[in-house]
Amino acid sequence: LHTAYRRQRQMCIRDRNEVAALWRARMLVWVLTRREVASRHTGTALGIVWPYLQPLLTVAAYYLVFDVVFGMRLGEQAPTRAVGAYLVVGALPWMAFCDAVQRGMTSLIDAGSLLHKNPLPPVLFTTRTVLASYSIYGPLLLLVAAAYIPSHGLKPAILSLLPLLLLQMLLCMVLGYALAILAAALRDVAQLVGFLLSVGIYLSPILFPIQLFPEAWRWVLWLNPMTGLVVGYQQVLLQGQWPHWTVWCATLMWVGVLAVVLNALVARSRDQLVDWL
Repeated sequence: LHTAYRRQRQMCIRDRNEVAALWRARMLVWVLTRREVASRHTGTALGIVWPYLQPLLTVAAYYLVFDVVFGMRLGEQAPTRAVGAYLVVGALPWMAFCDAVQRGMTSLIDAGSLLHKNPLPPVLFTTRTVLASYSIYGPLLLLVAAAYIPSHGLKPAILSLLPLLLLQMLLCMVLGYALAILAAALRDVAQLVGFLLSVGIYLSPILFPIQLFPEAWRWVLWLNPMTGLVVGYQQVLLQGQWPHWTVWCATLMWVGVLAVVLNALVARSRDQLVDWL
């Protein structure tokens, strides 16, 4: 019992150390994030507009093709009948998740030479990539939310978008940092995660309402950490309802499990991480 208590205490201390490192270097994180965002449009004719334009054109194409051109409709059980309007609500958060996780996963490898020369906390580099991604996708999600207000009216449930967005960002930070450590140790991780993200959209209620998935196999969808958040966005933007308690519980459970895994990875890699890079 004493050993278990000591291990738990050490994990809490390591967790506080990571958070404390971020807080002490918050100004540096801000500078690094600004540079990360700038690097994504350096050399482009449209400049800062380009990172925002790409995902916006993608979701606009969904609406144009499925709602305007083909006029496709979902079944009675769906939260909305229009296919394009349904796809946009889930696809944009999924694109934000994929962008943040993929960039966060390679953040330590990309910063390897800098970490060799400077004793900076590695968590800074994963944090900057995730914050950079959400400085782009966050405003787009709010813009889409404003476009959906006329469909259900300006209801108080719209206020839940901010905690949903912050919870998604926290999920990406924890998952991205854990994957960054694994990718530094084993480069195959990046290839595997890239494949999982490419098929993950089919194992979430983005392309189809969760009610249409076979009930006996519906638990498989919850193995995707974005399922709860996607359902939450759909309930708010398509139905004007507060996210169900299962949305918060499922996402918080994912964050908690990943935080435990991250603590173990940080402890095991603390003395070797720079050498792997």
